[in-house]
Amino acid sequence: MTMSDDDILAPRRSRTGSSSRAPFSGKEARGPIIDQEGHEIRPESLEQGFREFRFEFGQASPFGNLTREQRIARLEAIAKLLDVAFILPGTNIRYGIDGLIGLIPVVGDIITTAISLWLVREARALGAPWHITARMLGNVAVDGVVGLVPFAGDAFDVMFRANMRNVRLLRRWLEKQPRM
Repeated sequence: MTMSDDDILAPRRSRTGSSSRAPFSGKEARGPIIDQEGHEIRPESLEQGFREFRFEFGQASPFGNLTREQRIARLEAIAKLLDVAFILPGTNIRYGIDGLIGLIPVVGDIITTAISLWLVREARALGAPWHITARMLGNVAVDGVVGLVPFAGDAFDVMFRANMRNVRLLRRWLEKQPRM
């Protein structure tokens, strides 16, 4: 038995002529709220809980209070993920998600350039001087501009590894700084 288009658009009525929907509405149709253990939760306690629950933005860092070494390790991990996380099978060519995301025309390059700029910002927050920051920005600019060229820019991006260069620049500068 097949259904006609009218049956699909307008549901059939029951044989008694009444609709199949329950005559309840609002809170009556929902019933009590039950927790995982099977106990009833009072609506008043829910309203109180929602009034007390709120987010406080700007109070603390989303990454917690990291030490200088932990921040550097995080930058190195992100740079490795972006530039050298994977190996092309059958070769020794390493690439990262920067090369993969860069395959998306324009948008991918904007995303990867933004992440690279965040790494430069973190380096500046760690105290990198202007000449180190300028070289890092130059690496990001070359990577971003050449990366806009379809396919050839992605191949250049895999070989240039701007993020690894930037972390290496930062690490060399930090090694020259006196320990406190």
